[in-house]
Amino acid sequence: MAGFKTNSFNDRRDAALKAKEALLEKFKARPAPDHPRLQALAEERKRIAEARAIRDAEREQRRQEEAARRAEEELRRMAEEVARLEAEKLAAEQAILEEQELKLRQKEARDARYAARKLRRR
Repeated sequence: MAGFKTNSFNDRRDAALKAKEALLEKFKARPAPDHPRLQALAEERKRIAEARAIRDAEREQRRQEEAARRAEEELRRMAEEVARLEAEKLAAEQAILEEQELKLRQKEARDARYAARKLRRR
């Protein structure tokens, strides 16, 4: 392999030093924290965070309003269910009373027939 060149230790060391220097220059080239562009970016981030906080608060308020509405609906539905059950109970009690009254009238009619039959035999 005639075209193959091996890097010596010095070549690798020089390459590493150059890479470190390039990183250092890149770091030094960064603007200072009080640079207007960085301050503008920080302000923009702050406005975005405030807008997000407002949206989150509005979303939470809507969520609470929805939960309150659902609770009211559930309460109304339960009240209707209780009223329906009370009406059914009242209707069932009325039916029982009517049935007892009918049986009482039938017994009275039967007793009257029995008494009339007894009177006819004497």
